[in-house]
Amino acid sequence: MSLQTPSSPNRRLHPNIWFLTIGSFLTDVSSEMLNNLIPLFLYNVLGVQTSIIGLIDGIAEATASLVKIYSGALSDRLGKRKSLTVFGYALSTISKPFLYFATTWERVLGVRFTDRVGKGIRTAPRDALLAGSAKSDQRGLAFGLHRAGDTAGAFVGLGIASLIIWLTQSGSTELTRHTFQTVVLVSIFPAVLAVLVLALGVKEVEAARQGSIGQPALTWNAFVNRFKAFLDSIRKFDKRFLSFLVVVIIFTLGNSSDSFIILLGQNNGLTLLQIMGMLMTFNAVYSILAGPFGSLSDRIGRRKLMLAGWTVYGLVYLGFALSHTGAQIWALFGIYGVYYALTEGAAKALVSDFVPQEQRGTAYGLFNAAIGLMALPASLIAGILWQAISPSAPFIFGASLSLVAGFLLLTWVK
Repeated sequence: MSLQTPSSPNRRLHPNIWFLTIGSFLTDVSSEMLNNLIPLFLYNVLGVQTSIIGLIDGIAEATASLVKIYSGALSDRLGKRKSLTVFGYALSTISKPFLYFATTWERVLGVRFTDRVGKGIRTAPRDALLAGSAKSDQRGLAFGLHRAGDTAGAFVGLGIASLIIWLTQSGSTELTRHTFQTVVLVSIFPAVLAVLVLALGVKEVEAARQGSIGQPALTWNAFVNRFKAFLDSIRKFDKRFLSFLVVVIIFTLGNSSDSFIILLGQNNGLTLLQIMGMLMTFNAVYSILAGPFGSLSDRIGRRKLMLAGWTVYGLVYLGFALSHTGAQIWALFGIYGVYYALTEGAAKALVSDFVPQEQRGTAYGLFNAAIGLMALPASLIAGILWQAISPSAPFIFGASLSLVAGFLLLTWVK
């Protein structure tokens, strides 16, 4: 039976939504096996300070985020999304095996940077492809379902990593190089499978082309002209979208890498397996609630869910600042999943509400880039606050900015 029929156009989802969700599921099985262990690998094995860990996370996210802007605009220009989406996933997959050989933080940064460039290439075209494959009254559900699949993959990936840890160093509080290298090798298989699913399953949903579809010239004048055209395109956006973007930037400045939560858990006595259990709890909560909350945003409005999510975030970050035991951090991290479920799908659906289809690639590029570019100062500030003041300081800073952002979202973005 077809996933979408004329008799029920608003009830069944386009096949692309399912294939994109499966692709993200498999990618996150691979990525989350590694990404949550990288700060522990840096801290426990390589002896890197928290300020450097924050710098690595920030540079990787912020620099790669510049690619999101160009990739999203290019997908609008071409009127096609699939090829950029698949290429971005493939680049991230190719980068992963090099972590096996990493012996310095600079090499880890190189791998993280390449992986995030791949994410930068794929994210905006993928989100635009997802939005273009959904009916207007299904976008919250589509993004919520995608996030649920993405997060379910993270849960499974963490479970596989936990099994490897249990088999290689059960009961240890610190990660070993051998365990990390084993996880790297296992992570390659679901990443390759994800690329195959996307390449073979997803169909192009063409958008109206913007300008010439020829290959972009690799000259300085061409770059300047395209940048000017990009600035012109920003001026054409709905003011509500630009206001929302500013508010998101303010919020994200206090939203440092989750690496600091992992390190906080270890500092408060959680073993390595307990940390993995904490991460699995977070992803279970996130995965279960993302779909229903995304669908709820279609009915009651995206802004209400965003406000609720940022309120939860502020309270959880305040709880992290005041926590004294590993059990408290574990419980708070589970509630942290509610914040993600409330906001991730709703925020992206809100972008599509503000922006017409032919501008969505550029809009999602801007949105994702704004978040990524703020990752550098956010994570760097958090690392410095951790070292210079206390491990609680980054979380107090984040809670304060969430309060400011929530007030602006309530009063400024209509």
